[in-house]
Amino acid sequence: MKSSGITELYEEALKGNSRALSRLITFVEFPGESDPEIYSYIMRDLMRRSGRAHVIGVTGSPGVGKSTLISRLISFYRKNDEKVAVITVDPSSPFSKGSFMGNRIRMQQHSQDPGVFIRSTATRGVYGGLGVSVPLLIEAFDGLGFERIIIESVGVGQIDVDISKVSHTLINVFIPGAGDDIQALKAGIMEIGDVFVVNKADKPEAEVTYKQLYEILNLEDIESRSGWKPIVYKVSAVLGRGLEDLVSGIEMHRKYLIDSGRFKEIINQRRVYSLKTISKYILDKYFDEFFDRNSKEVIDFVIRGEKDPYTGSISIIRKFLESSR
Repeated sequence: MKSSGITELYEEALKGNSRALSRLITFVEFPGESDPEIYSYIMRDLMRRSGRAHVIGVTGSPGVGKSTLISRLISFYRKNDEKVAVITVDPSSPFSKGSFMGNRIRMQQHSQDPGVFIRSTATRGVYGGLGVSVPLLIEAFDGLGFERIIIESVGVGQIDVDISKVSHTLINVFIPGAGDDIQALKAGIMEIGDVFVVNKADKPEAEVTYKQLYEILNLEDIESRSGWKPIVYKVSAVLGRGLEDLVSGIEMHRKYLIDSGRFKEIINQRRVYSLKTISKYILDKYFDEFFDRNSKEVIDFVIRGEKDPYTGSISIIRKFLESSR
């Protein structure tokens, strides 16, 4: 993609041209492959336009029905003529680092709607459940006028917490019979949820799971990161039951954030998170290259047992820092 055509592409995307929007999102997602000056200009302009979109994170173990639930939420917001962007974070291929794109396939019913844009992105080895580009994509969709941005995380349990650093409202999804998962959540992840959903509520065990969640949240007096008292809903995404109450609860939380001033604070927090995450990602790439070129002697010492890995690591890091001066 040539820099000379990017500004024209950007103008077309701002006007709502779907093809230009798709190409622009690819441009935003891979900053290292673009002219830094042009990239900086477009991102700064997008960030100046952003700050209005409601970012909704959806997390939960694989198989709980996150994609089906998101598809229902898209339908609700589109009835109100709101533009919806969805970022699905898939596990990276260990070889290509690309996304498996399974969740995007499950939302194909919305693919022909010009008011919906679905983007699959890969974690690319980043810990915490999110990819490096997710905060950048949020800024882009926000600046391009999408009112709701929904993020579906990879769903990897205890480490799947970074989504709370970029979302306004975080939905934790469970299914009936998830007692062990709920107990595990007491270790810390419970505090990141704003809205809890028991999906597949048509199953007999749903009421038991609902009560377990309700009791944990109320008896232990858990508050979310924004000081909000989390709410629990029973939903059947497949049958379309309970969605009205859930959407109402999401909207109550959005209003709470705006009234308390936390809405803007979370945007600032997201930008700091983005800065730190991208910095670490770039640094890691530089260090990998340095390690491959400059560590043979230390590696030989460690293999022979003449130096322990910790001491060897310190010597390599010192060399790396010296080379960076």
